[in-house]
Amino acid sequence: MKPMTKNMWREIGASRGRFIAIILIIMMGCLTFVGVKAAGPGLNESLTTTVQDLHLADVQLMSTTGFTPKDVQTAEKVAGAHAEAVKFMPATGGQNALAVAVYGYDAKHSVNQLDLVSCHLPHAADQVVLDQKAQTDHGYKLGQTFTFGQAAKLKRHRFKIVGFANSPQYIDNGLRGATNVGDGTVRFFAYVPAAQIDLPTATLLNIRFAKLQAANTYAGTYEHARDRQLTKLKQAFKPRAIARTKALIAAADKQMAPQQAKLDTAQQQLDAAVAQVAQASGGTQSTTPALTAQQQQLDTAKAQLTAAKKQAAKAAETHYTWQTRADLPGFSAYGESSKRIAAIANVFPVFFFLIAALITFTTITRMVEEARGQIGTFKALGYGKWAIAKNYLGYALLAAVIGGIFGSVFGNMTLPRFIIALYHQCIPLSATVRMQWGSAALAVGFSLLATVGAAAFVVRRELAEGPAALMLPKAPKSAKRILLEKITPLWLRLNFNQKVSYRNLFRYKSRMVMSIVGIAGGCALILCGFGIRDSIIASGTRQYGGIVRYQAVVQLKDQAQTASVQAALKHTAQYQSSTAVAAETAKLRLGENSVAAVNVFTPQSADFDRYVHLSQPDGTSLKLPNSGAVISEKTAKLLGAQTGDRVRVSLTGGKQTRIKIATITQNYIGDYLYLSPQAYRAAWGQKALRNALLVRLKHQSDQQRNALAHRLLKTGAVLGTSYIADQKQSIDSMSSTLDPVVVIFIVMSGLLSFVVMYNLTNINVSERIRELSTVKVLGFYDREVTMYVMRENVVLTIAGIVVGYGIGNALTWYILQQATTAQVMFPLTIHWPGYVAAACLMALFTAIVMFVTHKRLQHVDMVSALKANE
Repeated sequence: MKPMTKNMWREIGASRGRFIAIILIIMMGCLTFVGVKAAGPGLNESLTTTVQDLHLADVQLMSTTGFTPKDVQTAEKVAGAHAEAVKFMPATGGQNALAVAVYGYDAKHSVNQLDLVSCHLPHAADQVVLDQKAQTDHGYKLGQTFTFGQAAKLKRHRFKIVGFANSPQYIDNGLRGATNVGDGTVRFFAYVPAAQIDLPTATLLNIRFAKLQAANTYAGTYEHARDRQLTKLKQAFKPRAIARTKALIAAADKQMAPQQAKLDTAQQQLDAAVAQVAQASGGTQSTTPALTAQQQQLDTAKAQLTAAKKQAAKAAETHYTWQTRADLPGFSAYGESSKRIAAIANVFPVFFFLIAALITFTTITRMVEEARGQIGTFKALGYGKWAIAKNYLGYALLAAVIGGIFGSVFGNMTLPRFIIALYHQCIPLSATVRMQWGSAALAVGFSLLATVGAAAFVVRRELAEGPAALMLPKAPKSAKRILLEKITPLWLRLNFNQKVSYRNLFRYKSRMVMSIVGIAGGCALILCGFGIRDSIIASGTRQYGGIVRYQAVVQLKDQAQTASVQAALKHTAQYQSSTAVAAETAKLRLGENSVAAVNVFTPQSADFDRYVHLSQPDGTSLKLPNSGAVISEKTAKLLGAQTGDRVRVSLTGGKQTRIKIATITQNYIGDYLYLSPQAYRAAWGQKALRNALLVRLKHQSDQQRNALAHRLLKTGAVLGTSYIADQKQSIDSMSSTLDPVVVIFIVMSGLLSFVVMYNLTNINVSERIRELSTVKVLGFYDREVTMYVMRENVVLTIAGIVVGYGIGNALTWYILQQATTAQVMFPLTIHWPGYVAAACLMALFTAIVMFVTHKRLQHVDMVSALKANE
């Protein structure tokens, strides 16, 4: 081994603590950067693998007239399509008559396979497999009898539970969709043998394309390819809809043909009788009262048959409803969640890594500067610049490669899997995490820049000096008067040790700045972790606590039935009040920008503020103007609209108009447009028709909400009831999905802060070991020697925490802007526990470093430290 190589290994052995600290800082930076960057793609890849393994349909088709084998053939005419017709219907069942999505199980089908959790699939006629949610949330057990409501179109209504399963159609554990039975919300699904469903035809057509399964289900390539296939399917089904309608009409006509023939025969007989009467009377009498009565009866029968034919023709009209994976309950929300994590990963780990790289750069720089005497000796012995530089470049390169590669690989393989394992909001996933080579290369590249780049920069600067100058120690910086000295009353009250500490702080400004930056960066990252969580929770709290003040929305069939619905509500113990509104859905457009599914509310009474509190972004309360609309803040941002702009509003019924934006209101979840009755009339020239009730209720349990929804449906005047509690639960679920990421951020930030603080203190002590030994020789006690250094650390920690609070707020705000979606915006909110936790953690780290430093200074070799460099 060459002498310079031996020297490098000796240097590593002599400064093991520093070498390990550099590796740890780089490793944590790369681990967090690559690991968190891989989390978003990992979630998408894992779900893609899961739904591919279970053969989730790419397209689902529902028809008003059901599906026959000809429909399956029509779908499979599109190249690569595999179609299966399934019997599906909503029904009520169980102890509380909950809404259940019932599917017909066919062992031959391969699309939308069940992921069996326990026992087996239904093989006998009296067996049923329930959603695992029925077991976990509703307490059903194997072997129990499950009873469906009598209205369910089943050949039998009592089934034995033989298994529990998950379905790729319902990836979100909290969502099962909406329906028009029960309380309007599907609670879980059930699979019974297809032969037990008493329907004449299948009601759902599942279509899967083998060629699409290679792509990530959330990737743009998949969506574009699926849309092309969807277009082909729609073209193929256009003539099929016409043919199906004609076939059903022909079948209905054939069924009514005997009746029509009887009426035709009766008419002929009646006409003959009338002719006979006329002939017998010599033309003086055209009919008789009896014949007239018979004709009237015949005309009535003809009219009834004609009406029946029209009704049959109307029922035979075939209309299709198309949906893709994105329309399945929770599927898009999962994608939005992974996008939020990816958006956070574009900011947080980058800042984390920059702090790590900055501290690494400082550490390497100080290390080379300390070795200037050694560099001078090598030059005096005749070693070339490159030979000397390799000694330090190799040291830095080794630390960067070990920390960078290990951190990148370990982070890529562990953090995403940890997040997926804690992602309880969805069904169990097949964890699929691919190596993010781009992120890993970027992380290792920055690590090399921070280490090898720093070493090259300082070595080049040091090698420019001669051997004699290098072998002499650098002259210590001269002390200067500081600002505190000019404040005489305060300065005179400080003791000697305090004065020395404050002078040293400003004497070594670069050290002070780096310490504050390192501590502030760690504190900011910890605070940011708490801030992300608090802000997501605050979006729901502010929306459903400060803005939305009602607890339920009741959809009316007819505005004339408002009084009967309100009467039913008053019999509820938790009922407080209600108000009628005209609730519609519209699409808004301004220039090239548009927002679909905007909720349009027009109140019918003056007490609207009790149900929806409108206020400007600065908090000023608003009232609905007589002209113009009030639009929600997020909607305005998506449209790029400002007060005074005129937006095109297209209601779902087809009516369109342009409305001026009168003002913008605070809103965090969803898109809203509010109009006063006068503004609505001015816009569309007619009065807004009330079709919904906003209802204020006291706290209700789930059972009480279900019972109220059932009672309202039984009145026959209600289409459905939706509760704000369900929307709150969705926001809480969204928050919980980010909890693993936030925990990782806080833990990794804390570790980084500790290593940074320890490393900076270690450098500080190493650079000032002669000074500290001198103080110790002068008779200072061990505790006084420790405080000589740590008093500076305490001041720097306090300053770093204060600066970190500011940086943490700014970083949190920026991340929230990146994580905002089309439906949700997050207010910057950091509660006091976050500030306290960040400060306490930094204080704890300072105390630990103080203890370690104290032990080190107790055993310092004063004689060796005070030896002069000869």
